[in-house]
Amino acid sequence: MGTATGAGHYATTNPYTDERVREFDTLDGEQVDRAVQAAHEAFGRWRRRPIGERAAIVGRAGELLAQRRDRFAALVTLEMGKLTGGAGEETDLSARILRYYGDAGPAFAAPRAIATDAGDAVVLSEPLGVLLGIEPWNYPLYQVVRFAGPNLVAGNTVLLKHAGNCPQNALALEELFRDAGAPEGVYANLFVATSDVERVIESPLVQGVALTGSESAGAAVAEIAGRHLKKAVLELGGSDPFVVLDGVRLERTVEAAVRGRLENMGQSCVASKRFIVLHEVYDDFVAGMRDRFAALRPGDPADPATTLGPLSSEQAAHALMEQVDDAVDKGATVVVGGGRPDLPGAFFEATILTGVTPDMRAYREELFGPVAVVHRVADDEAAIALANDSPYGLGGAVFADDPDRARRVADGLDSGMVWINHPTGSRPELPFGGIKRSGYGRELSELGMRELVNHKLVCAVASDAPLGGFGG
Repeated sequence: MGTATGAGHYATTNPYTDERVREFDTLDGEQVDRAVQAAHEAFGRWRRRPIGERAAIVGRAGELLAQRRDRFAALVTLEMGKLTGGAGEETDLSARILRYYGDAGPAFAAPRAIATDAGDAVVLSEPLGVLLGIEPWNYPLYQVVRFAGPNLVAGNTVLLKHAGNCPQNALALEELFRDAGAPEGVYANLFVATSDVERVIESPLVQGVALTGSESAGAAVAEIAGRHLKKAVLELGGSDPFVVLDGVRLERTVEAAVRGRLENMGQSCVASKRFIVLHEVYDDFVAGMRDRFAALRPGDPADPATTLGPLSSEQAAHALMEQVDDAVDKGATVVVGGGRPDLPGAFFEATILTGVTPDMRAYREELFGPVAVVHRVADDEAAIALANDSPYGLGGAVFADDPDRARRVADGLDSGMVWINHPTGSRPELPFGGIKRSGYGRELSELGMRELVNHKLVCAVASDAPLGGFGG
């Protein structure tokens, strides 16, 4: 929903050229209310359709997305500046997620019997109703489908508020589900102003909300949802540790570190951000990472030869510069990078900081861009302690040749996800989410389909059974 007839909150701005490409108006309050009502009316019909039919539509959306790969990838690159290779990979992953829930979703929603002497007990997974998804710009496709896919299969209907700088991605996704066979109102895009988000959440027709975004946005949405007793799922920021315990296969470890830090130009909640390296391998690790960072080539993200793309906006680049300047002013060392290249667009140099201390913003704040903080530690226990000295707890990675040692350190990390010998990743069958200020709830896997449903108990007792107390 939305038009391109005038200036508004939603606009495509190419971060490589800073060109304003297209603008869209936001909906007014009455239009928002009508969209909510339409989603509620659609829910009554959608929930009654056999789950196999709902799953088939979601799976068909995955097939269509794969067929339209080039178109969707180009929109991702246009609106948020993602390198063309990464935009294609995001499209591929998003298609796999939709196909995954199209195939596995019905089994996830199957009734589950419970052994009890009270009678024949079963837990049903029933849809809640209209859900609001509030999704960010850094993964314009992936973030949406990992929320929408399982919930549509479950029988919920979805209203989607996308980021203001990704309107064409939002419209293309709405078209995708419609073309896959989703009836009117089952999946609807809302070009809604941030000030009207509360209007949607507080509606008695809306039963839950999921948000991926900043801490401040998550706190605001959680407060509104809590006040209205609505279920919420939040995936917020992260400052993921990348722990290096030895120098075995160091070249592979350094390559993994570069990939983990520069995924989406560092604009990822689960990008590796804090590199915690044991002292005996520290110097070689930093040197290897420095050489790879220095060799990156900035340029047009649509050019396959480009290896360093722009950030999503000039505002994002400016905010990152302030964090780096704060660290340097307080004594941190810049190993490589440290500033803005002399190019148009929202570019930031791939940067390594060492000597970062707790009085610096870079120690605790999330650095949402190509800036790595590298720490030297004495032993495994010090690595765990430093990794856990963070307000965040989303993902983490541990690299070691000894699997038992790696597992002991992984078990000691306070986070929702830990990968061993690989940067934190995402696959349809693996749960995704965090703890602490990184949010709560899980998306993807079977768990992602169980967050926003009613786990309804039905316990059948024989009509001639004796009546007893609950504790009998």
